[in-house]
Amino acid sequence: MTEHLEKIDSSSETTTSIGDGMILDYITGKAKKESEKELVRQRIARALFHEYGISVDDMEPDFPVKVNGKRKNIDIVIFQAQKEHTQEHIVRVVLCQKEPKNGKKGSFKMRDHEQAQKDLEELKNFMAELDNCKYGLWTNGIEFFFLEKEILRFDIDFKPVGDWPAGDETTGTRSVYSEARMRRAEPEMLRTAFRRCHNFIHGNEGMPKDAAFWQFLFLIFAKMYDELSPGNMRRFWASPTEQFDPEGRKNIRNRIIPLFDEVKVKYSSIFQGNEEITLSDRALAFMVSELAKYDLGRTDMDAKGAAYQEIVGTNLRGDRGQYFTPRGDIKLMVEMLDPKPYERVLDPACGTGGFLIAVLGHILKKFREEANISARDESTEEFLSVKEKIGEFSVNNLFACDFDPFLIKAAQMNVVMGSNKVANLFHLNSLEFPAGHLDGVKDGKERAPLGSMDVVLTNPPFGSDIPITDPNILRDYDLAHVWERTEDGNFRNTGKLQGSVAPEVLFIERCVQWLKPGGRMGIVLPNGILGNPGDEYIRWWILRHAWVLASVEVPVEAFIVEANVGILTSLLFLKKKTKEEISAEDFGGVKEYPVFMAVAEKAGFDRRGNTLYKRRPDGEEVIEEVEEEETIRIGDRRIKRTLKRKQKILDDDFPLVAEAYRKFREENKEPGV
Repeated sequence: MTEHLEKIDSSSETTTSIGDGMILDYITGKAKKESEKELVRQRIARALFHEYGISVDDMEPDFPVKVNGKRKNIDIVIFQAQKEHTQEHIVRVVLCQKEPKNGKKGSFKMRDHEQAQKDLEELKNFMAELDNCKYGLWTNGIEFFFLEKEILRFDIDFKPVGDWPAGDETTGTRSVYSEARMRRAEPEMLRTAFRRCHNFIHGNEGMPKDAAFWQFLFLIFAKMYDELSPGNMRRFWASPTEQFDPEGRKNIRNRIIPLFDEVKVKYSSIFQGNEEITLSDRALAFMVSELAKYDLGRTDMDAKGAAYQEIVGTNLRGDRGQYFTPRGDIKLMVEMLDPKPYERVLDPACGTGGFLIAVLGHILKKFREEANISARDESTEEFLSVKEKIGEFSVNNLFACDFDPFLIKAAQMNVVMGSNKVANLFHLNSLEFPAGHLDGVKDGKERAPLGSMDVVLTNPPFGSDIPITDPNILRDYDLAHVWERTEDGNFRNTGKLQGSVAPEVLFIERCVQWLKPGGRMGIVLPNGILGNPGDEYIRWWILRHAWVLASVEVPVEAFIVEANVGILTSLLFLKKKTKEEISAEDFGGVKEYPVFMAVAEKAGFDRRGNTLYKRRPDGEEVIEEVEEEETIRIGDRRIKRTLKRKQKILDDDFPLVAEAYRKFREENKEPGV
């Protein structure tokens, strides 16, 4: 075996840069001083383009308007399409404030329009001064207060509404002739929507965070199930004003409760049948209004996974000792193993399903590439075709296990949100399998026996503080025995069991056992296994039973920030040898082959979670021009808009490692059959 150490050049030739502490304005492309308020404004500007279909040419930041004799700037104004940027053409206004901090209980108590009257006064003054301004928004990034102006005979009324209409003035509700029209969510806004929902029921309803999480989960299930229905049959919707009216709130409940009853029948393998939506009418109406506007089926898979993982991590991480795999590690492992649509894929320690949703996103991309279609402008027919294929993959080819029933349910939700179908998730202890007493063992043996997988991806629980000591488990593993070195430099199993073994060691062997001969696996491991002198017998066992495809050391920041664990880890990629290959090497000696090795030094953020961008030698941050596309609907027409904008470059080595491995494999065929 020969090592191939990949040197990754992350330099970027560009003459454009930006000073420290500056941010590029999404509307104008010009540099602005970064601040907490500015970050909120930039998020809203992106959403106005991507979600509402409003052209940046029709927006302007810091627009001055005279109110009560004083000249004040409006954070964002929106003009009539293709009209001159003058005061008489302003049709919408946005006021922004910095995002508030969570309280001691980990949530922010959300206000209603009445409680926020003081903040909304300035917005109303602006709207009153602008004759043609119909809509206003006040936001601090978590709270969103939408207003619609109505001119009465002797007065002006400002009516609370749940959302703005799209750029063509149609709303995503049943209050317009064009029927409920959902929109694809912009990633940051979807995360915000999920956080708003969770904040509302945890902070306003007084529910414990785990109870709040499951209520949120129930509604997500109902939302995804509802999206399977034809548009005129859907029940998960709210008009712009229903959530502000007691009768309207009751109407929402009358639609949602029967819908959830159907969900429990549809997903009887997940629900016991006695689950209830216990939210107040006000909280239920808020959440339905928040989620109904989004077409989760059409929303980017990564965006849904990131938003969901944030909520799940907040509620489940730490309570039961689990931690969750950083998204950068997950994406890199999936890209390097490159699972195919016809392959069976398993995560034997699935947690909340991060690997599962990444695999779905990877396969979905392949389906779209094969059909030569883009997610941004695919037709309804193309969307349904791809959606059906990704659902079939979930049902037939996606497998996972975990011994925590709460995580199995959370992971299944992640899969449903990604494919609108359930995958093969089993409540069992992977290290006991095929033995064990948990309720998923029987199905696991039938549908996912050892030796049946093409690809295995996992981040097993690891650490000396959670050892495996049960001899009934240990006796089934070579690596649970004591090994001694032989005279020829190899190792021999003495037949004696160790008293305790770290779980990650057993997971290496179990993952290899779960693979078909020639199957591929990726596993997250502490660096010690790959370097400690006392663990040499483990490395010897690995080399005897598998071809080493690659080893990638990952930055500690990834686990510190996303999993709250400060441990040095590597990603190990293996390919299971056939019995014939093992026998041939036993008699004929070890075969030499190149192995890809890399060190990822940057994860895109520092230990405190602050985003890191690439810098020039003089310290200024590098920027590049990117092209964003968005297909919007105006009436019955679909119009594709292209927007060129400059942006900072994330200082993240993971995409560079993936590309280097792809090139390495073009030049070096995988070892083995």
